[in-house]
Amino acid sequence: MLDVEVLDTSDLGDRSYVAHDGTTAVVIDPQRDIDRVEKVLTERRLTCVAVLETHMHNDYVTGGLELARRSEADYVVNAADPVEFVREPIRDGEQLTFGRIRFTAMATPGHTVTHLSYFAEDLDEQSAPAVFTGGSLLYGSVGRTDLVDTERTDELTRAQFRSARRLGELPGHARVFPTHGFGSFCSSGSAAGGDASTIAEERERNDALTATDEDTFVETLIANLTAYPAYYAHMGARNLQGPGPIDLSAPEMVDAAQLRKRLEAREWVVDLRTRTAYASAHLEGSIGIELGNQFSTYLGWLMPWGSALTLIGESAEQVEDAQRQLVRIGIDRPDAAAIGSPNDLATSDDQVETYPRVGFAELAALSDADRSQLTVLDTRRDDERAQGGIEGSTHIPLHQLLDRIDEVPSGPLWIHCASGFRASIAASLLARAGHEVTHIDDDYAKSDELGLT
Repeated sequence: MLDVEVLDTSDLGDRSYVAHDGTTAVVIDPQRDIDRVEKVLTERRLTCVAVLETHMHNDYVTGGLELARRSEADYVVNAADPVEFVREPIRDGEQLTFGRIRFTAMATPGHTVTHLSYFAEDLDEQSAPAVFTGGSLLYGSVGRTDLVDTERTDELTRAQFRSARRLGELPGHARVFPTHGFGSFCSSGSAAGGDASTIAEERERNDALTATDEDTFVETLIANLTAYPAYYAHMGARNLQGPGPIDLSAPEMVDAAQLRKRLEAREWVVDLRTRTAYASAHLEGSIGIELGNQFSTYLGWLMPWGSALTLIGESAEQVEDAQRQLVRIGIDRPDAAAIGSPNDLATSDDQVETYPRVGFAELAALSDADRSQLTVLDTRRDDERAQGGIEGSTHIPLHQLLDRIDEVPSGPLWIHCASGFRASIAASLLARAGHEVTHIDDDYAKSDELGLT
C-alpha cells in the first residue's frame, strides 16, 4: 500500500506530504512548524524513517532538518546542493526503499537548478504509484523559473519544459503531488489548484505538456511571470544553512505605555484584526494587516527584513496564529505583542484614529467636482493593471509603495486593489505617513459594472 496524507499550508499556497505503507512513513517538503507533521504521524501510528526535499525552497523555511533530527530519520537532499549540514545525498536515478515503498529520484531542473522529483512505487502493487513534483509539474502548470537568477530565466524555463515532459512520460495512473500551485507565488502560468491529479490528467491540461513546442512555452511562461515577495531572497540561503527548531511560546507582552513608545519610534506595530475593524478604530502609527491566508506573505513582503515587530491581537490565540505563519517565512520571534482593542491600548483618546471605508458605488456617485479633488490610487500588481484601470487613477503596486511613497499625490486618496485586502494595507501605511485616506473595500469587477474604467 502507498497512502499519502496531505498537509495544506494555505497561507503560503503550499502542501507537504506524508507517504506511508501503514507503518513506515516518509515526509516530503515539510514546513517549519513540524508539530503538524508529528501529529499526523502519531494519529496514524506511523514511524518517520526519512524526510525528502524536492529542492531548496524559495518561499518558506523548511522543517526538514529538524524533523529528521527529532525522528532520527534520514534527511535526503540532492547531492549537488551546497548545504551546511549532514544529509543523505541523492542523485538522479538513485533509488531508496523505505518499508514497502520505493522512491526513485528524478532530476527535474527548472524551478531551481538542482530540483528533484520523487517517483514512489508500492512494492506490493496494491495501489497506484505517486510522483512528488515539488515546484516542477504543478496542477495545470509549472513552478516559476526566475527565482534563482533572472539572467538564467530563459535557460531554466527551457529546463522546466524538458523536466515536465520527462515527468509526463511516467505511467498515466501515477498520482501527482506538487508542493506549489495552490496560491503560492512560486507558481507560474494557470496553475489549477484542486485536490488531486494524475499524469494522464496533466497530459491533457498542463501548460508544459500541451504547448506546441518549447519556444512557444518559454515565451508564454516568461511573459506571464509576475512580481514575487521580497522575503524570498532570504529563504534559499536559510535552507542551505539548515534551520533549527522554532519557538512558538508567547512573546513579551507590553502595556499601553510601552506600546506607545514603539509606535512613536516608528517600529512595525501590526494590528491583526479585520480590515473592517481596523478602519473603524486603530492606534495612530500602527499598520493593519488582516490575519488570514495572505497575512505572512504581505508582512514579509513589505516589512524591511530584520525590523522590530510588535503584534496587536484581539486574543492570545490570534497572536499565536500569526506567529505560526511568520516562522514559516523565517521571522522567528516577534519582539513583543499586545492584546486588546485600540481603546484598551491607547494612552489618550487622540491616539485612536479612523478612516472611511466605502465601495466603488460611492466613488461612482461623486460629482465631477468632488472627484477632481481626490486621487484614486490603484495598488494592484503591474500585470493586473495591464488589463485595465479606473479612468484617471494613479497606479503604484502595494509591494512598491514604501519605496515610492514620495510619488504618492498629496490630498485625499481613495485606495483600491482587486478585493480590498491589499488596499487596506496600503491605506494603513499611507495613513501612518500622514495622508488622508479612504479605503475602497470592494471587488474590482464592480468598477467596470459602474462605468469607472
